[in-house]
Amino acid sequence: MDLGLRQREVAEIIGVTESSIWNWEHGTEPELQYNPRIIKFLGYIPFDCPDDTVGRLAWYKRAMGMNLDKLGEIMGRDPEQLSDWLSGRHHPFRKNRERIELFLEGQQILS
Repeated sequence: MDLGLRQREVAEIIGVTESSIWNWEHGTEPELQYNPRIIKFLGYIPFDCPDDTVGRLAWYKRAMGMNLDKLGEIMGRDPEQLSDWLSGRHHPFRKNRERIELFLEGQQILS
């Protein structure tokens, strides 16, 4: 995407420093909290959504710029349990996978 904007202008739109934009352009991953603003600026989500349930939950967390505490709060789940699922230390049982699916179906990503 080439809008003819300078780094300073993009930084102002997203609400970060000009050096953050430079870092992102040179391979540094943006902090999670900035993902929603970056997505809004771009008009699309620049990373693919996996097909599996836990992968989709991780994708949602990343796209929304949430930490585990916030995700746990809105899902009504313990952040440590979410961490176990998202890291692959444990796999959710069928009942929990179904709850995750229901949660994800009710969420809006871009508005």
